[in-house]
Amino acid sequence: MSRRSPDLLVIGAGTAGLVAARTAAALGARVLLVERDRFGGDCLWTGCVPSKALLAAAEAAAAVRGAARFGLHAEVTGIDTAQVMASVRRAITAIEPDDAPQTQHAKGVRTATGDVAFTGPDTVTVDGEPLRFRRAVVATGSHPVLPDVPGLADADPLTSDSLWDLTGLPGRVAVLGGGAIGCELGQAMARLGVQVTLVEPGPRLLAGEDPAAAALVQAALVRDGVDVRTGRHATGVEAHRLHLDDGATVTFDRLLVAAGRAPRTDGLGLAAAGIQRDERGNVRVDAQLATTNPRVWAAGDVTGHPRFTHLAGVHGSLAAGNAVLGLRRSVRLDAVPRVTYTSPELAAVGAPTAEDAERPAGHRVLSQSHEHSDRAVTDQRTDGVTRLVVDGRRRVVGATVVGARAGESLAELTLAVTQGLTTTDLAGTVHPYPAYTDPTWDAAVADATGRLQAGPARLAVTVLRRLAQLRAR
Repeated sequence: MSRRSPDLLVIGAGTAGLVAARTAAALGARVLLVERDRFGGDCLWTGCVPSKALLAAAEAAAAVRGAARFGLHAEVTGIDTAQVMASVRRAITAIEPDDAPQTQHAKGVRTATGDVAFTGPDTVTVDGEPLRFRRAVVATGSHPVLPDVPGLADADPLTSDSLWDLTGLPGRVAVLGGGAIGCELGQAMARLGVQVTLVEPGPRLLAGEDPAAAALVQAALVRDGVDVRTGRHATGVEAHRLHLDDGATVTFDRLLVAAGRAPRTDGLGLAAAGIQRDERGNVRVDAQLATTNPRVWAAGDVTGHPRFTHLAGVHGSLAAGNAVLGLRRSVRLDAVPRVTYTSPELAAVGAPTAEDAERPAGHRVLSQSHEHSDRAVTDQRTDGVTRLVVDGRRRVVGATVVGARAGESLAELTLAVTQGLTTTDLAGTVHPYPAYTDPTWDAAVADATGRLQAGPARLAVTVLRRLAQLRAR
């Protein structure tokens, strides 16, 4: 490896690191990107790509089983889970070249593989070899955590990282954790013939989401055969049995833990560089993603910001731009879209949409059931709802969508939140029909129409209508 000091050293080649390195190279900086394991990070190898490939196989199985409602009589005669897992690996293989070192070289990024440790404010070692840098971005990501349950560590538990090492799916799986990962993987495996029990210590699944929206997802999981146990704590694991605090026992072949993630910061020597961490081990950053070392920035899961690939990419670019150009662009965390890719999907952005949520005076919730969405009716997928939160000026400040392709529907609403668009703006925009975005447009039209029927607007409409009648005589 060249000893020449890079303008920007990027540590970690997951989404945040890859985008940071490419951004800096595009700005003319000399960049060195160092990864200790596999280029592509969690998203490629253990997160977005494999999980969505598994979900695609599960959706295909569910579509066959549900074809009878359209008069198509078919059945799933067998599921070869080894072939399912092979299809997951093919998806990874197809996407891997985008993140490979050779692709980064073509974009002007030097790469290296090895363990990085800070030795001072502007120095590191890469596999023991010293290197000085001008600026750096820490983007080492996060890893799954295991809850403190007696016997759990000895049960060879699977996580969202290790699940993909399986050559096939087990017959019975107990899932610990009812967040997005637990719900997605639990439902997918159930649809693929696995007997799934999902245990969540909280009172409901998807604790951070609108309760009514989360209830629709939970009902879908139950319909697909998932045994959902909410409000239950695991008290111990032994001999393929999971013991719960109500005295029940869940028998499993494999145990999947989806109980959260923690930042990968151990072994980086952050203290030697004057880089502080918070009480959870996240790298402390300010609004510009700068750490407590003025030469170092951080981006992605390691910062403790919402752990989404799309946010990691945006923040990787922002950190690199600030580091290389001396800018002070700030992150925005009030309009970060999130999607749980169950069936139906649950997508949300901005202010909470729950009816009982605390919100400023003048904020209202607009709801549209998908039972009245023409596209949902034709597809017989009406188990959904669209909910918008609007402020006193009718600007969209939050949204939740549950339904087919909710993630795609959320894109327009995320733009509305970030740009301060009103329901009148949405209502006045031509939307394709029929589409799963119909409920968004319907909610906006209803709100805009209601405005015309109240107060000064109603008087103005009345006057204009009478003037038009006079001109027509």
